[in-house]
Amino acid sequence: MVLKIRGVVLPEREERSFWIDGDVLRVDPMGDSDSVETVVDGGWLLPGLVDVHTHPGTEALEKPFDDEVLRKQLLEHRDAGVLAVRTPGTAARMPEWVEQDGTLPWVRSAGQWLATPRRFFPGFGRHITEAELVRAAVEEASASSGWCKVIGDWRFDEPAVPLELLTAVVEAVHAAGGRVAVHCQTAEGSRNAVLAGADSLEHGMHLDLGLIDRMAEQGTAFVPTIGVFAANIDRMRAREASPGRDWFLTGGEGLGPAVRAAHEAGVTVLAGTDSFPCGTVAAEIGQLISAGMPAAAAVAAGSWQAREWLGLPGLVDGASADVVAYDADPTVDPSVLTRPRRIILKGRVVG
Repeated sequence: MVLKIRGVVLPEREERSFWIDGDVLRVDPMGDSDSVETVVDGGWLLPGLVDVHTHPGTEALEKPFDDEVLRKQLLEHRDAGVLAVRTPGTAARMPEWVEQDGTLPWVRSAGQWLATPRRFFPGFGRHITEAELVRAAVEEASASSGWCKVIGDWRFDEPAVPLELLTAVVEAVHAAGGRVAVHCQTAEGSRNAVLAGADSLEHGMHLDLGLIDRMAEQGTAFVPTIGVFAANIDRMRAREASPGRDWFLTGGEGLGPAVRAAHEAGVTVLAGTDSFPCGTVAAEIGQLISAGMPAAAAVAAGSWQAREWLGLPGLVDGASADVVAYDADPTVDPSVLTRPRRIILKGRVVG
């Protein structure tokens, strides 16, 4: 049986029909009337949502990584219409069975977190010395989907990874054909990530807005993960004044203006959750809209633009048959992103 899909494709806003040939989209009609089943007839079509900052496989600090948890959380993504994810760091390298399982979203992994002394949770990721960082970054990028993730800073009152070292990491990974994501939540850490030429800033708290033009020029993407900080703002405000409280509030409240300025400057701003449960990137898209991004740009940041950034095609002939259908235009009513009508992943109807 050949599956047929018809609807208005975003971002082109054109009504199109597709036929599914195994796990591939085709634009030329296939089969006869008796062998074709229409599984989507009308509505608005996306190539799925994308979460570019999620860490499936972990539920508690006491257990850094578990295969059953990984599968469960990837299915949470899929069932919410999230058909591709990037994992910028996990406690263990992504198992081979993930890529082989046609029921799970596409995963672009950055291997294990790379943490130098005093810069991450004990027992999580790969803890190394600064002298080992360049070699380890190339190893993780080569063993994953081409990405590595460096913990560029950690405590607000501790120094970030030195600029010279981070620059050497970026140069070595780029020479090997990979890309570098940098966790940064201090002014020094965000500055060093930009000046080193990182491919993505993860969080980017306390980002100096004077660096945004440089980010745009060199193609550094910004993944602010606003929601995970917004969820804790009120709790932090209720605490007694302290340097740590002030650092968190200033950094969290500054993410909105940074997102708006970055978008206006032409920086690639992308949606990532860094939170649990998985499958909540629609809420992060809402955070980007609240920060001042136009709705269409925010939806793109969590769908077709993010997919292209990860090297995955959209709704075109020969692409993987990944389609999510909605009853309304999500660029007009973003709330519809939480209510997918039909989910098709790798040619299979999964929702």
